This record gives sequence, structure tokens and C-alpha cells, in this order.
Amino acid sequence: MLTRREWLKTTGMGICAAGMPGIGLGALASKQPGLALQLYSVRHACGEDFDATLEAVAKMGFQAVEFAGYYAYRDDAAGLRKRLDELGLAVAGTHVGARALTDPKTVAFHETIGCTYLIVAGDGRVRDPEKSKAFAEDMNTAAAFLKPHGMFCGYHNHSHEFKPAGEDGKTWWDLLAERTHKDVVLQMDVGWVAHAGRDPVTYLKKYPGRTRTAHFKAFVARGDKGKQPFVGEDSIAWQDVIAACREVGGTEWFIVEQEKRPGNMTQLECAERSLKGLREVMG
Repeated sequence: MLTRREWLKTTGMGICAAGMPGIGLGALASKQPGLALQLYSVRHACGEDFDATLEAVAKMGFQAVEFAGYYAYRDDAAGLRKRLDELGLAVAGTHVGARALTDPKTVAFHETIGCTYLIVAGDGRVRDPEKSKAFAEDMNTAAAFLKPHGMFCGYHNHSHEFKPAGEDGKTWWDLLAERTHKDVVLQMDVGWVAHAGRDPVTYLKKYPGRTRTAHFKAFVARGDKGKQPFVGEDSIAWQDVIAACREVGGTEWFIVEQEKRPGNMTQLECAERSLKGLREVMG
């Protein structure tokens, strides 16, 4: 299976957008987090008919999407904004490469969309003893560059970032958090944290206010019989995660990312099932 970074490369999607038009951080902080879908979850459907997929996602009840490519709209920000408005979909974020963060064309595209969050989907420098500090400085520079535009950059974890970075017990995620400004979003992928054998709630509390968007991805622990790879049916204590996101994470968007597709289910059917499960655990 292609990783998200590989998918972005193969589809040639160099410019992405994020955010919720017209609503600032302060306004969202006091509200219930919105429910969004990372479109990588339904990439096959997106590749076949992007407009129809966006419509299907809206009909499921998702309030927003997080992009992993723009397909026919890659050079048509105005057209994409129009289509999203027609469907009543906001933009919870996007995944981009680190080099795009300070590209004026990226900023212009985002301003047209009315975006906020540009999240790096993964970068090997984070786990490199020689390059990790410089990467953190690059993120700080990007955050300062984007701030006047009302935008934020951030980083999305996989399991690798939660491996020990040294003998002091700190992980690469810890080092990134310590070396970056509070404006740099730590987009936690809950499923990958659990896969790494770590407690998501511990890290949400460890870095308060920095999980402005979070990926809600299912994880089934080995030997955990009867569980399914859908949010609310898996091994993660989602109610504890949700409470931590609300109380200390500063989380504005719960973003469903569905990677597993059991049986003959389509990607869209799997995404809808995780949305149903998330709603149930949210009460």
C-alpha cells in the first residue's frame, strides 16, 4: 500500500489547502470539534470521480475534508472553493510536503480556499540525529511565514516518531515538540500512536493546546478478538482520547482516516462506518 507521501508524489499534487473559511482559532476553541474525513481514506473513489466523491462524503454527514491532493482542481482554487461551498463542506486541513510551506503560490491557493492548516504528512529528517533539529527550525520559520496569512503549519506522525531518540527516553515526537514553537501543530494520528505501543492520552496532555487537528484512525491490537478496524469498534479507548482532545488538546477537528478495508466493503462504506462509530463514542 502506498503511503500518503508516496500517493501525493504519484498523483502530482503539489499544492493543497486547509481550514474553515471565516472562522478563527478563538471562535473554534469553545465549540464542539468538527468531524472531517482525510480524503486519502477514499483515494480510489477520488481518482475515479472527485466531484462525486466529495458529494458522497458530504451526504454521509462529514462537515469537512482534509485534502491529500486536488485532482482536477489542482490549478483551480476558485473552482474547488465553489464546489465545496455548494456541498456545504469546510476544509479541516491538508497534507503537503515541507517545501510547499513557504511557497507564495501555496499561500495564494490557500487564501482563495480560505484555509488554515498545512500539515507535513511525514519527513524522514524528523528521525535523523543530524537533521532533526534543522527540520524543527524549518517548521518554526514556516510558522512565522504563514502566521500573517492566518495559516498554520504542522506535522503528522506515524509510528516511527514514537521510537526512542536517545537514552533519556525521549521520542522523536518529544524532540520535535520541544524544538518547535507552540504555533506548530502536532497533528496526532491516534492509531499510529497506539500502533507504536504508546498512550495517545499521555501525549495529548504532555503538549497541551498543540493538537489542533487529530487523526482518528482505528487500531486493533494483536490478539484482541472480536474487534474491527473501525473507529469505535477497535482497541482504542476513544472516549478517553476525546476527553483529552476537548480538555487539553485544543482540538478543532476530529479527522477520520480509514486505512483498513475488510471484506468486500468499499472505501466509502468503510469511512461511513467509522463516522458512525465516532458519533456513537462521542455520545
